[in-house]
Amino acid sequence: MTNSKERMSYYTYFMGQNAIYTIVTTFLTTYLLFQGIDPAKSAAVMLAVKIWDAVNDAIFGVIFDSVHFKSKKKYLPWLKISTGCIPIATVLMFIAPIGMSETYKLVWFAVAYILWDTAYTLCDVPIFGIVTAMTERIDERTSLLSYKSIWSGIGSGIAFIIATVLVSEKVGLSFGLASVIIAVFSLLSMIPVSFNVKERVVAAEEEQFTLKRMFRYLIKNKYLLIYYIGYLFYSGFGVSGSLVMFVSYYMFHNSTFSLFITALSVLPMLVCALLVPKLLRHFDKMKLYIICAVLTAVLGVITWAAGYNSIFVYSVLAVLRSIPAAFIGVTMFMFTPDCAEYGKFKSGIEAKGITFALQTFMAKLTGAISGSMGLFLLKLYDWTSIKVSSFQELQELAIQQSDKAMSGLWFIYNIVPVIGIVIALGVWFFYRLKDKEVQIMADCNSGKISKEEALSLLSHT
Repeated sequence: MTNSKERMSYYTYFMGQNAIYTIVTTFLTTYLLFQGIDPAKSAAVMLAVKIWDAVNDAIFGVIFDSVHFKSKKKYLPWLKISTGCIPIATVLMFIAPIGMSETYKLVWFAVAYILWDTAYTLCDVPIFGIVTAMTERIDERTSLLSYKSIWSGIGSGIAFIIATVLVSEKVGLSFGLASVIIAVFSLLSMIPVSFNVKERVVAAEEEQFTLKRMFRYLIKNKYLLIYYIGYLFYSGFGVSGSLVMFVSYYMFHNSTFSLFITALSVLPMLVCALLVPKLLRHFDKMKLYIICAVLTAVLGVITWAAGYNSIFVYSVLAVLRSIPAAFIGVTMFMFTPDCAEYGKFKSGIEAKGITFALQTFMAKLTGAISGSMGLFLLKLYDWTSIKVSSFQELQELAIQQSDKAMSGLWFIYNIVPVIGIVIALGVWFFYRLKDKEVQIMADCNSGKISKEEALSLLSHT
């Protein structure tokens, strides 16, 4: 139902959005550690901001399902509003004057983080939800969400490479300048979706929601809750991304070492991402997802046990870990549209705004948890506070960490994510919504078949 120009605009939006998301989730922890702020205080601010996050996501979920624009469009107006706000808010987080006191830096960070968090909410729900308005075919939605993950990876890779090189000891630029460059790139990548994507599938009129009704809806959508409770542990314990530059610098003596691993992993990750749509024609998403999660956990334990004395061994294991990680990255948010269809089929309520608002909330919440957890755990291992603007300055000052801090960094980097995966697998065991069932529910929700026909077909799946 979609055309090539429309699909490409959809994909490049995710390229820009994930460039922004990468610089925040991957480099914000490093930036805060460079500000000379006590890690525990930075962690506390990150979590405190999530109080507002919980409120604004819930409010936006209700607003999204209630507001009606004159254009009759449900998703595109929000994307137009947020496209310019996100890059600006991102830059604000990385330009706090280094000469300010610790207290003022924490206030600056808290305000900027709240602004970024709010702007990101305005785009995340619509960009994921619009796929249900672009096409009513589940296979086409799956294809769109699969290939957008490749472009998401490209955006993340570009941001990671550019920012890593610019703030490395080889170049020595500030995080503020790096954030401006990434923000401009992201803005240019996200703009086309507002003009080229079409909302052609008109959903039934959505009910007016109160917060009370929203929570009642969520409680009834059991698979949505099961998936995201598991995701909370899987992603919330994923501290590796926020610590990767310090692992590269202290363990392998070069902050850009992570780029070498990324380069080695690009081809297998790209191949895996391209294979996902074909694999999903033969395998159920959740089965594939769980298998990849188990492999990721096993390889994480092996990496920790192997240590960091051999660059070759670590590189091989890192590339192997990238393969199941690629499958997980592509399929991670494919479950939300499925749960939206399930919720409507079971309750008769059209509430995609609330459903995707939960996805946005959990993505941002787990990003904050993983970043703050990494900071807090480093503090437990007596990590020395640093006040520098780049890795070049860090190298010049020759600031070292204790053996306890180094062993703690390696343990946190490898084993904490494994703990999260194990807990998540225990939760996902109860997720029983299959792809074939979702297609039947979607056909019923769109009026192609009756509820009685759907129930009859579901009883045979």
